[in-house]
Amino acid sequence: MRKVLFILFLLPLSVSAQKQWTLQECIDYAMANNITLQQSKLKKESATEELKGAKAALLPTLSASTNQSFGYQPWKDTGMSYVTNGTVNTKVDKTSYNGSYSLSGQWTVWNGNRNINTIKLDQLSEEQAELSTKETANSIQERIAQIYAQILYLAENVKVNEQMLETSKKNEERGKEMLSVGKMSKADVAQLSAQRANDEYTIVEAQSQLMNYELQLKQLLEITDEERFQVAIPEITDEQVLAQIPELQTVYEQALMSRPEIERSQLAIKSSGVNVALAKAGWMPSVNLTGGITTSTNSLSGNGWGDQIKSNVNTSLGVGVTVPIYDGRSTKTSVNKAKIQQLQAQLDLQDQQKTLYSNIQQFWLNAWTNQQKYQAAKSSVESAQQSYDLLSEQFRLGLKNIVELMAGKDNLLSQQQSQLQSKYLALYNQQMLEFYQNGTLR
Repeated sequence: MRKVLFILFLLPLSVSAQKQWTLQECIDYAMANNITLQQSKLKKESATEELKGAKAALLPTLSASTNQSFGYQPWKDTGMSYVTNGTVNTKVDKTSYNGSYSLSGQWTVWNGNRNINTIKLDQLSEEQAELSTKETANSIQERIAQIYAQILYLAENVKVNEQMLETSKKNEERGKEMLSVGKMSKADVAQLSAQRANDEYTIVEAQSQLMNYELQLKQLLEITDEERFQVAIPEITDEQVLAQIPELQTVYEQALMSRPEIERSQLAIKSSGVNVALAKAGWMPSVNLTGGITTSTNSLSGNGWGDQIKSNVNTSLGVGVTVPIYDGRSTKTSVNKAKIQQLQAQLDLQDQQKTLYSNIQQFWLNAWTNQQKYQAAKSSVESAQQSYDLLSEQFRLGLKNIVELMAGKDNLLSQQQSQLQSKYLALYNQQMLEFYQNGTLR
């Protein structure tokens, strides 16, 4: 018994100690742990490596090589002398050991600015990859805000349904009392019992929906433990719900300057211009500078290894020029396709701007509409509550029947749910407008 009492004493403490996540904590955790976002960051790092490789291509290349070999000539006439690498061999053996050593380099002096434009293109690709990462982060934050608002709505909806259940229980008890004194039929009491059971089912269903959204948020944050995920339920005032909505045009203008999808589309236009220049380089000549130094050794030589290395040194320096004459229209085709891509990038930017304006316009309209609905629903709830209180009293006195009581209760619940929906939809759409305007969620 002592153990049982001890466990029952600790249970409330463990429940109360469970972490409750604020919206900002959810966002911070997701930014650090979301797998999709981490994958996007890796793409940016890959683009950075491509840029480093393009910059390194401006430098000359240098390579060293050596070759060591053994030779065997079984029918070689040992009475004759042979010349190897311009040197008379004083040793005449059937077996020999040869070594060669070389150092060569190449530098592209001019290739129609392909190397310079490649660097520009990779720089733009790196910036686009970084903006793509920001887009992913924004998308995750918007999804978190949406789920979070839904959780707040469902949590409050559960409380409303619990209050309705308590009312149904009282009505059922009152019905049984009236049945005992002959003022109500068994059929009417059965209807009250059915209403109470239906309210219990509604609570279970609402709690299930709440837990489902909590699970979605938990998965978005990449949390895999078995503990139930719970969010902090803030106090929300009418002033917050009915806060002034920013001007639509103001939000749009600021979003144009800060949203990553717009910046990325603008960079795509710049990239397409660089691609046109790269394609035109196919008509340009290229100039390469080459150089090298080689030497060799042979075991049949009468000179020592050091003397051979020195005397067999051969150096070279050359300039290569390549002039394109006819490439089967390959360059012209590449140029035309690059220009088409440039036009497509411009249309993509216009489409992104149109989509951005449409999204902001929808958020603004939803925020304004739900503010109006909230104000209307608030008055409706007060009226429905007064009406239901009066019906309950009249029912207790036997002046109203069960059908009128249940209709009044259903009307009150409907008005309360409408108020909750408009409340959290107004808050969510205001959050989105602020996010598009300032890049912050709260």
